[in-house]
Amino acid sequence: MSRARAAVLRRTTGGPFATERPLSIETLELDAPGAGEVEVRMEAAGICHSDLSRVNGTRAAVLPMVLGHEGSGTVVRCGPDTHGIRVGDRVVTTFLPRCGTCLQCTGPGWSVCGNGTRANKRGELLRGGLRFRRDDATPVHHNAGVSAFATRTVVDASALVVVPRSVPADVAAVLGCAVLTGGGAVSNAGRLLPGQTVAIVGLGGVGFAAMLVAAGRSPAAILAVDMLQDKLAMAPGFGATAVATPDEATMAGTRYDLVVECVGNRAALETAIALTGPGGRTVTVGLPAAGANLSVSPLSLVTEGRSLIGSYVGSGVPRADIQAYARMFQAGDLPLDRLISGHIGLDQINEGMDALHRGDVLRQIITLDQEPDATA
Repeated sequence: MSRARAAVLRRTTGGPFATERPLSIETLELDAPGAGEVEVRMEAAGICHSDLSRVNGTRAAVLPMVLGHEGSGTVVRCGPDTHGIRVGDRVVTTFLPRCGTCLQCTGPGWSVCGNGTRANKRGELLRGGLRFRRDDATPVHHNAGVSAFATRTVVDASALVVVPRSVPADVAAVLGCAVLTGGGAVSNAGRLLPGQTVAIVGLGGVGFAAMLVAAGRSPAAILAVDMLQDKLAMAPGFGATAVATPDEATMAGTRYDLVVECVGNRAALETAIALTGPGGRTVTVGLPAAGANLSVSPLSLVTEGRSLIGSYVGSGVPRADIQAYARMFQAGDLPLDRLISGHIGLDQINEGMDALHRGDVLRQIITLDQEPDATA
């Protein structure tokens, strides 16, 4: 058994989070990893809009819950049957484990693991149950099978990807969500080809990651779309050849071969659809509130041969994609360090949520270097 300092979500609130403190920093007991599971000493974790959506109640959370899903760390203990992962490996967490046996995992093509999805909704690990608990034995739930906002965590081996230790911990962290999601939307779901045009709607960490990956595929043009002028001013440094607000983009009338929506609200997706040209693809990765609806003309989809595609976990094989992005970073072809706005401590996480809500940052990285003393 180990002990971990962790950010525990105890209640949802609309903020300001620095005042209302929905996330408390607690020392928890952590059970040893079981079969197919790995204990990871976390080193870095990114704060994503998906985490913010848990805090503000846009996405349901089973409370109490240790938040965080985008992270990196070092393997310190392996349970039985964790093939390919060893103590001492640097690993990147991914936010959906794969059982390898359900219809979705064994069927043709790519699909989201059904058992992994159900476990995530219950706030449990893939093989069932919880590994965190308070000193009074109160169980604490897992977020996305990861719970990266903790100095130590237990993760199913199928949700971990080994990367070289030469990849810095903060860069390794963003590989697990921002880059996996944004890059996969461009490469796997969007199938962007050299010479095509692309627009990115929503310039958070995922949107800018999508732009970096798109820029490496030699497009004819990249349009960056956002409501915040500060974000638009940053976009040329990530490969954008033009920038616009949503109203400016739609009024201009230019349409694109691929449009990736990275916000998670109806207006942004409607903008993305409007910007998609004949034969083009609209890929959406944003996570709207449950029950949100979209109004779209099916006639234009048919007569123009356009596609509306949902993309999750990068629409590919996380292990292969993350390792490919890591190699591109090492070769100097994918400057992922540009995504990192700054570093904070775990105790500053509520303030970090406020900064993300305001749109002040891309990816804040929590540096996880203050472990409790007791480890059994």
